[in-house]
Amino acid sequence: MKHPVDVHVGKRIRHRRWMVGMTQQQLAERVGIKFQQIQKYETGMNRVSASRLWDIADALEVPVSFFFEGLGQKHADDIEAGTAPADILSDKEALELVRSYYAIPENQRRRLFELARVLSDAA
Repeated sequence: MKHPVDVHVGKRIRHRRWMVGMTQQQLAERVGIKFQQIQKYETGMNRVSASRLWDIADALEVPVSFFFEGLGQKHADDIEAGTAPADILSDKEALELVRSYYAIPENQRRRLFELARVLSDAA
């Protein structure tokens, strides 16, 4: 049976890996394990040891504490007015949208943000 903490840590590993545009194979090579083990960590099927989590954090360039952020928060904290999924960053499309958004020059990004805000208010 999967432990909720292992599932949370696995999701955070996957989120960070996606955010930096790294494949499971690339992460596995940096950590010195097989990509199937990364798959098991990301699903929470296997628990990540402290030393392995340290290596993963180093490969993904985040502190170990990153993987525990948000643990114990109510899903209601993650949902504004019941409109967004509780785990929005688990959606690959949403992550690609965020990456694309930050690739836009800042002045254009602000205008796009304002447009999105106006459109969401009108909906």
